[in-house]
Amino acid sequence: MACIMVMVNVNHHLGDRIELKGKVAPDAERFAVSLGQTSLDLALYFNPRFESEGDAGIIVCNLMKGGVWEEEQREPCFPFQKGQDAKMSFCFDGQQLRVTMQEDQELTFPNRLGLETISFFSVEGDIKVTSFEFK
Repeated sequence: MACIMVMVNVNHHLGDRIELKGKVAPDAERFAVSLGQTSLDLALYFNPRFESEGDAGIIVCNLMKGGVWEEEQREPCFPFQKGQDAKMSFCFDGQQLRVTMQEDQELTFPNRLGLETISFFSVEGDIKVTSFEFK
């Protein structure tokens, strides 16, 4: 996947929120949003798959520790549509990371790395970022 945005030294703390808006490509296969300490230590890899790697209409969440993927979590809720606007909000509280999508659907992923701050944030794949905000 092509990388769209990478931010390091973000210094995002417990209870803070990242809001992301974008436009999904009309021919989208997938996109991903990653949050963690570095690109090799991700507390959350959020990967909506329209049609990719044998999956369709599913969100795959995972974490990476020291460059090694851990056990993934597959979420059947899929509020995204090709060619449409997408809105996501990412928040973490020490125990879990919460993702709100399109304002009305939510999923949680355990903070298995035990992070208290997020230093790394990236977006890649078939989405054009139109705005993002750290709150």
